[in-house]
Amino acid sequence: MSGLLQKYCFEITEDLEGERIDKCLALLIDSLSRSFIQKMIKEGGVTVNDAVIKGSYRVKPEDQVSFLLPPAEEPNIAAENIPLDILYEDSDVIVVNKPKGMVVHPAPGHYSGTLVNALMYHCGNELSGINGCLRPGIVHRIDMDTTGSIIACKNDRSHNSIARQLKEHSITRRYHAICHGVLHEDGTIDRPVGRHPAERKKMAVNEKNGKHAVTHYHILGHLGAYTYLECVLETGRTHQIRVHMASIGHPLLGDVLYAPGRKTPFPLQGQTLHAKILGFHHPSTNEYIEVDAPLPDYFKLLLNILS
Repeated sequence: MSGLLQKYCFEITEDLEGERIDKCLALLIDSLSRSFIQKMIKEGGVTVNDAVIKGSYRVKPEDQVSFLLPPAEEPNIAAENIPLDILYEDSDVIVVNKPKGMVVHPAPGHYSGTLVNALMYHCGNELSGINGCLRPGIVHRIDMDTTGSIIACKNDRSHNSIARQLKEHSITRRYHAICHGVLHEDGTIDRPVGRHPAERKKMAVNEKNGKHAVTHYHILGHLGAYTYLECVLETGRTHQIRVHMASIGHPLLGDVLYAPGRKTPFPLQGQTLHAKILGFHHPSTNEYIEVDAPLPDYFKLLLNILS
């Protein structure tokens, strides 16, 4: 469905001084591509201090940037009879062991076959509506090629409760991973994660514009040229574990985005990362519930080969 024009207004802060206006807006609004922003600027749709500017304009502190954006047409998302590996379910929440290759919610290029399509079939109308018609029930995400536990909410009260726990970092999230190289001791990575300054599909350790991000890692075993890890999220930034491990020179095995050029003898589909443990306080009873998603077959096979 379509709606009214949305007006965006920003005041430029000192940390963005000198950035091109198109790059600046791409950093401020993740949902807009840089090419779309450049098109808006070229058509005179972006103003700075009430004046139309060119794409080469470099922003200054206290610049007032504004533009109008029509909301995107949202496609009709259909329920699909896709089998779900359900780890826990009641009238408030459902926890699913997501398989590799499944996108969590519909997005351009992925309007079917997603976890949302499957949840709509399984839960009917019993999904929270806070995140709109493209993401009913969805309160957090894991990457397409990351497997394991993900929680969805069946009503808005539960959604608000789980979202609050995520914000307060009180939800337990333990991942299993295999990384390149040999780590000799446990550690903590406390480095901000934000959009990559040049490659929009990537995240990066970004001291200038990143958000606070903390990952703790514990060595589970050594596998020749690789290390088997448990990673515990203290925060939940996009691609956090993948970015953090790559930042210390130990990218995840199979991660083509953050370990380009790292050869692997195994036919993998993306990174070896599994959301194994998910713990939360139940929205209705406040009882602590913890679920354990079994390792997928490909992961267990790798461990057997490498051990």
